[in-house]
Amino acid sequence: MTESVEYIVVDGKKLEIVRYGPPPEEAPTLVFLHEGLGCVDMWFDFPEQLATATGYGALVYSRSGYGRSDPCAHHRPIRFMHHEGLTVLPELLDKAGIRDYILIGHSDGGSIAIVYAGGTKAAKLRGLITEAAHVFCEDLSVQSIRAAKDAYLRSDLRARLKKYHGRNVDCAFWGWNHVWLHPDFMQWNIEEYLPGIKVPMLAIQGEDDQYGTAAQLDAIVRQVHSPCDRLMLKACRHAPHNEQKEKTLNAMIAFVLRTLH
Repeated sequence: MTESVEYIVVDGKKLEIVRYGPPPEEAPTLVFLHEGLGCVDMWFDFPEQLATATGYGALVYSRSGYGRSDPCAHHRPIRFMHHEGLTVLPELLDKAGIRDYILIGHSDGGSIAIVYAGGTKAAKLRGLITEAAHVFCEDLSVQSIRAAKDAYLRSDLRARLKKYHGRNVDCAFWGWNHVWLHPDFMQWNIEEYLPGIKVPMLAIQGEDDQYGTAAQLDAIVRQVHSPCDRLMLKACRHAPHNEQKEKTLNAMIAFVLRTLH
């Protein structure tokens, strides 16, 4: 499948964009939102495979401070995901010419997608898929993020992330790490946006997710006022599309085809 790489200025920042498959004027688009340490390249071939299997287009982007997008401050505000969902994502979709679409968000990307879907008009949104999304902060999250900080300082984690983020490696890591470890972040909560989601949803999580418990999935399914499929994967940690790729891909294919039929 042909890959198209471009850059779009959104909220004053140049963002890295990769597209697969048919353009928005020819077919709906699957829009991918990466995790707190992710970027375009760290989705690997998953977006392309999902686009190929469904026949729809895909758009994958790196938020500011990640991948080859413009850098950002190392210290992000507590409500940075609100800003991404309420301000950045609507502008990105508009400037990228996206029409009918499904959002697919992993971890922080899933949380941003929830804020967008429940907090904006989202008039052309057709569906929402989340992987390991958070709607509130848990002790487990903080413990694992504190462990990631130690790994970044003492192991080869920085070198491994630099392969994907280049010059952005420190703002990508510290921008994520500092805010999640801020004492005020324990009060962070986006459950208020769940009842506002009006489209079908697929919520996925690994049973062994080191960053969140099943309480996250329970809260999403309980409070969304639209059909919501729940998928809890065994022998899976925080990245279902990597660790249980076949099951995750098949579940997403079925959801996308059913939603966009």
